[in-house]
Amino acid sequence: MSKKKTMWFEVAEGESVDDCLKRMAAEGYTVAGKKEEPLFKEVDGEYVPIRQLIKFKGTLSE
Repeated sequence: MSKKKTMWFEVAEGESVDDCLKRMAAEGYTVAGKKEEPLFKEVDGEYVPIRQLIKFKGTLSE
């Protein structure tokens, strides 16, 4: 089975950005893009930011 040409990798909670990049490289992908999204939690009817989701778009290295 062949790998996808592009794939999104999310930095897991408790994982550093560097660890995520190393995981991407180990799977044969290089960084082609990045996006960040805030993650909110509802507390007493208000939305409070709890952390930032960081995702890297990886392209398959030839």
